[in-house]
Amino acid sequence: MLTEAHRLSFGTSALGGLYRPIAPEAVESVLEAAWAGGIRYFDTAPHYGNGAAEHHLGRFLRGREGWVISTKVGRILTPEANPPAVVNGFHSALPFRQHFDFTYDGIMRSVEDSYQRLGLNRIDILFVHDIGDPGAGTDTKEHRAQLLSSGARVLEALKSSGAIGAVGLGVNTVEICEELIGQMPIDLILLAGRYTLLDRSAEARLFPLAERHGIRFMMGGVFNSGILATGPIPGAHYDYAPASEAILARARTLEAVCARHNTPLAAAALQFPGRHPLVASTLIGTGKASSLSRNLTQAAAPLPDALWAALDAAALSEKEA
Repeated sequence: MLTEAHRLSFGTSALGGLYRPIAPEAVESVLEAAWAGGIRYFDTAPHYGNGAAEHHLGRFLRGREGWVISTKVGRILTPEANPPAVVNGFHSALPFRQHFDFTYDGIMRSVEDSYQRLGLNRIDILFVHDIGDPGAGTDTKEHRAQLLSSGARVLEALKSSGAIGAVGLGVNTVEICEELIGQMPIDLILLAGRYTLLDRSAEARLFPLAERHGIRFMMGGVFNSGILATGPIPGAHYDYAPASEAILARARTLEAVCARHNTPLAAAALQFPGRHPLVASTLIGTGKASSLSRNLTQAAAPLPDALWAALDAAALSEKEA
């Protein structure tokens, strides 16, 4: 399903107003820039603006051909009479509230609701969203039991019937991937922030395990929520929080290695995940057309082979320190 044409994909969290409001014309502009830049794989989720991102994306793709779309299951949206101005960090959210449901019925409802919001007649890939995440409150036996006892069955049924082309996990932690591989159908894993220049934690155990099971990856969070795009400046963010001095120091080392090879740190960060043979696509996302255009240019820039060897050496040195 995913080919060389899908090596870059567009993530739509910003279309729900993540961290800042986004105007409808900005949504249209950034999606047009993605399409014009050759992107044909788009990832979304009910979580992104309580369905706003799905709504915007479906409207944009309707009538176009040649796209691939993934969305996520695990959250159910219900109407909220008095929604807060900002919901889960989204400033342009629709008036709903969320609750997690990884059961057979919950996943079926999630898929049906996504079809309604998208207004499309096809969803290609389904990811189980944020299972096993302590920050989201889903790192519990109950949530795992919901998924493994009934939710996994509906994923298998949807794939077997041809309604969905592929299924998998959309998560932020390596550990839940290692736990669930072999226990449920997984074709793809969308993993955020765990295979980057600053965090290679997926490499040691998860990659070999996934390879044995024929699983490939989409890699999100390639900038680790900011620092690999901005560089180690004051106030830079790492994993959605201000970067520690230790992380800033490591980023300075990486930036210096890149400088010696006349390469912007952001360009190396964008291209690093896709060099691994298990990575089918690298996810980039922004609410600004200008930022997306810059990312596309950096993702396509030729970089010297010696750079990667130097970055590998820096990573090894840190591990041995």
